[in-house]
Amino acid sequence: MEPTAVSTLRWIPLLPLLGAVVNGIFGAAIQRRAGKGAIAVLAVAPIGGAFAFALLAFVQLLGLPPEGRMLLDVVWRWIAVGSLQVNVAFMADPLSCTLLLVITGIGGLIHLYSMAYMREDDAYWRYFAYLNLFTFAMLVLVLADNLLLMFVGWEGVGFCSWALIGFWWREPVNTTAGNKAFIVNRIGDCGFVLGIFAMFWTVDTVVFRDIQAHVGLLDGRMLWGMPVVGLATLLFFVGATGKSAQIPLHVWLPDAMQGPTPVSALIHAATMVTAGVYMIARLHFLYALAPGTLAVVAGVGAATAILAATIGLVQDDIKRVLAYSTVSQLGVMFVAMGVGAWSAGVFHLVTHAFFKACLFLGAGSVIHALHHEQDMRKMGGLRTQLPVTFWTFLIATLALAGAPLTAGFFSKDEILWQAWSSPLGSPLLWTVGVVTAGLTACYMFRQIFLVFFGENRVDPHVAAHVHESPAAMTVPLVILAAGSLLVGFLGVPEAFGGANRFAAWLAPVFATGHAEGHHAAHAASLEWMLTAVSVAVATTGAFVAFLVYQRRTVSADAMAALGGGAPYRLLLHKYFLDELYWATVGRGVLLLARIGAWIDRRVIDGIVDGSATLTRGIARLEGRFDAVVVDGLVNALANATGALGARLRRVQTGNINTYLYVVVGTVTLVLIARLF
Repeated sequence: MEPTAVSTLRWIPLLPLLGAVVNGIFGAAIQRRAGKGAIAVLAVAPIGGAFAFALLAFVQLLGLPPEGRMLLDVVWRWIAVGSLQVNVAFMADPLSCTLLLVITGIGGLIHLYSMAYMREDDAYWRYFAYLNLFTFAMLVLVLADNLLLMFVGWEGVGFCSWALIGFWWREPVNTTAGNKAFIVNRIGDCGFVLGIFAMFWTVDTVVFRDIQAHVGLLDGRMLWGMPVVGLATLLFFVGATGKSAQIPLHVWLPDAMQGPTPVSALIHAATMVTAGVYMIARLHFLYALAPGTLAVVAGVGAATAILAATIGLVQDDIKRVLAYSTVSQLGVMFVAMGVGAWSAGVFHLVTHAFFKACLFLGAGSVIHALHHEQDMRKMGGLRTQLPVTFWTFLIATLALAGAPLTAGFFSKDEILWQAWSSPLGSPLLWTVGVVTAGLTACYMFRQIFLVFFGENRVDPHVAAHVHESPAAMTVPLVILAAGSLLVGFLGVPEAFGGANRFAAWLAPVFATGHAEGHHAAHAASLEWMLTAVSVAVATTGAFVAFLVYQRRTVSADAMAALGGGAPYRLLLHKYFLDELYWATVGRGVLLLARIGAWIDRRVIDGIVDGSATLTRGIARLEGRFDAVVVDGLVNALANATGALGARLRRVQTGNINTYLYVVVGTVTLVLIARLF
């Protein structure tokens, strides 16, 4: 069936863009004259409006027959060159609508939380301008009906993450982290671009529904000695490893903790890092034809899950524990994608958004109460002073650990079941998932015990002023904690007496090429048994944390000293991957730069000097008059070039903010002109 034409989808990304433009251009003046409250209203109201339009899209989709649940909003013709016909068009189906509700709903709560968390920052207006612009880019990525428009959003979130991670730019460590995120993501983006080229070369279109309709054209087509579908899906996966922080491009995400805590919640929970998972789900019909690529996706996801979980065991920074948890959980989602469990992976994306946002914002509440202290070794005993933060943090921790009847339990169990029962799954993938669940429970309850239990290790000058965060911060925590408990019931599997409404909602999107629905092929008792094993392993992990960090039955120092301390040092230094990258890639790039500089000085300059000498000799031979003419022309050209450069230099100020405002303002004017 053809998609239903609407004209309301455009407002979902446009409203946050308008908020970014107003605060970005006029924010400083508004903050100076009307105060920070006006800035907050101008930033939060557009997200609320976008959420309302997302709800409208959800209601419209529910009113359509399942096989025809697709809305299309064509804004304008963008590119029309030969066979390349691309529109700025937004498409909503059950998959993209699910992400819309997550981005605008949880993103809106993060905006509300930021009102209080960032209250003392002088650049309040700039922060919300970036936050709105980030939301706009993510919404474009999700709503895009073609690969090129998706890439615009893809690059937009990359740029905005750089601006937000390095928001406190006066500290070099923050700008370094932002630059690292930007550079590492560009590596993955190269793969994404090449994947787009490969797809257009083969099927002559970049529109998702047209690619799916002509997917049969890929059969037997070769490119660079490989089947096109396998090559294209691998290239797209390279892009996914960058955005979703999978091995080997995972190194940027833990350093992204240098940004404000609400930024960490937005990047790690509801938006940017889920882009890779969403992209694979959107292109599932291609990946279903490339079992070799799916094996790579599952293998990389499993390796990332276990590697990040082990590193998380020894981190002392409250936010870095959660960062490595995010990397690990993204690995679990990629395992789901790799075994063809599309809806299970998206379901875990949704539940993870709730409990991980709650955890990051809870960590922010702790940091706010302790005057920006992030070292868990300097915390302890805070559950009585921060009761709302403690209980919401505990609920989200239980959900992340997969405690029964929490949201994380249902989504994690579905992935583990598919990893075992899917034709693309294996006992090895299931084992890695179960071990990851045990490690997750261990490091998360280690965090609970270090932060909220035991003796109070807070600095005495700070301890006297510790108090619960204001309502603008605790209300979002309560809502997210409630979601961490309740959202999972949307996906209760049949083996547990449910109907898995979430999978039914996504069924029209994944109607072809999916590997789910294996409950009928195995006895329900097997799924119950596998679930019991995973719960037992997670419980064991939590119990180990209790013995080591609460009861102190086992000494943490003694465990760190095992094997001469080598395993502990290996984990503490993140398997020395950053050092390895610096020794190879970093030094390699510097070496190439030095070689280029030597060539420029010795070879290029030598050629230029030789040419100049030869020219002077020719000029002398041809006579003084010719030399004067030649010199006059050369000098005139040089003077004209210098004058032009002097004028253009006034445009290139070097101020990144100025460039950003010009770009955003121009895009907004074009959008408004096209709309009205």
